[in-house]
Amino acid sequence: MRVEGIYLRGNGIRLPATLRVQDAIDSGECEPKLVARTDVTSVAYSPDESAAEMGVKAAQQALARAGSTGDDVELILHATTYHQGQDLWPVGSYIQRETVRNNCLALEIRQMSNGGMAALDLAVRYLSPGRDALLTTADRFCLPGIDRWRTDPGTPYADGASAVVLSRRGGYARLLSLAINADSDLEPLHRGDEPMGLAPFSHRMPVDFEAAKNSFARQYGLSFGINRANAGQAAAVEEALADADMKIGDADWVVLPHFGRRRLDVNYLRPYDIDTSRTTWEWSRTVGHLGAGDQFAGLGHLVDTGQARPGQRVVLFGVGAGYSWGCAVLEIDAKPSWAA
Repeated sequence: MRVEGIYLRGNGIRLPATLRVQDAIDSGECEPKLVARTDVTSVAYSPDESAAEMGVKAAQQALARAGSTGDDVELILHATTYHQGQDLWPVGSYIQRETVRNNCLALEIRQMSNGGMAALDLAVRYLSPGRDALLTTADRFCLPGIDRWRTDPGTPYADGASAVVLSRRGGYARLLSLAINADSDLEPLHRGDEPMGLAPFSHRMPVDFEAAKNSFARQYGLSFGINRANAGQAAAVEEALADADMKIGDADWVVLPHFGRRRLDVNYLRPYDIDTSRTTWEWSRTVGHLGAGDQFAGLGHLVDTGQARPGQRVVLFGVGAGYSWGCAVLEIDAKPSWAA
C-alpha cells in the first residue's frame, strides 16, 4: 500500500555486549562446522539483561530522540519471538510502564522474525493525526530453551532490542510504502510433526528448527517449501516497490534479515541482484539475528552512523515463520541531530 503522512521520528538500539564467534568455538560452545558458511564474526549477547529490559532501553532512546511523551503516544507494539523474562505476563504493559506510563493500548506482537514489520503495518493503519506510535522489539536467545548456534543452523542468533517512533507529526524519514504477505501452508515448517504439548518445551529443549524443517520436507517435498517461500517474498517486495514507484536497483540501501551469508546469497543477494555494499551486511555479521528486530536495528544503524543521507531511499525486507513477509520503502528527509 502507498503510505502518506507517516514518518520515522526517532530510533533506538540496545546491544549489551559482544561475543566473538572464535571465542565461542574456543570455549566449546560452538563447533566450527555450525558457522563455517555463515561468515558471521560475532553476535550481540546479554550477560544479564532480560529481553524486556533491553526493550525498555531501546524504547527510551527512541522516545528521547523523537521528543515524544506519553501525551503523544497512542499505541505501543512490542514484537517478540521468545521468552521476555517472566511467564504469563503482558510485556507490552511493562514497556509502557517503564517509558511513557500513559493509558494507551500496549500489545505484544508474536509474528516471529517478521514481527517488527507486522507492528509497522498495524501502526500505520492505527495512527491518528498528530499522534505517535512506539514500536519495539527485543529477544534474548539463550539456553536452556534456545541454542543460538544449533537451534537454526546457518543463522547465529543474537540478544538485543530495537525501537522506532512512528509519527504523523513529522520526522527524519517518510514511509512511502508497505506490504505484508502471508502463506499459512508453510506454517508446519517450524512446527514439525510432534503432537501439541501441555507446556513449553514438551518435546524438544532446546528448540530444533532443523528437525521441524526435515519433517516438512518429508511430508511436502523441499521444492514445495522453497517455491512457496520465494513467491511469498517476491509478492511483498514487488508490491512495496511498485507502490513507491521504484525498482530494487533504485534503492540506495537495502536492510536484509541478519541471516548467515549463505542464506543471504540464496534468498536475497542473488535473486534480487543486491550488492552487499548497499546493505548492512558488514555490520549485521558482527551482530547476528535479532529475531523481530533486524529491520529496525539495521535502519537505526544506517541513520546513527550517517550512512543514510537525505534524499536516499531505504528498503526493508522481512520474513518470519508462519510464514509471512514484509517490505517497506522509506525516504530519508533530514539528518537527525544525533546522527554522526
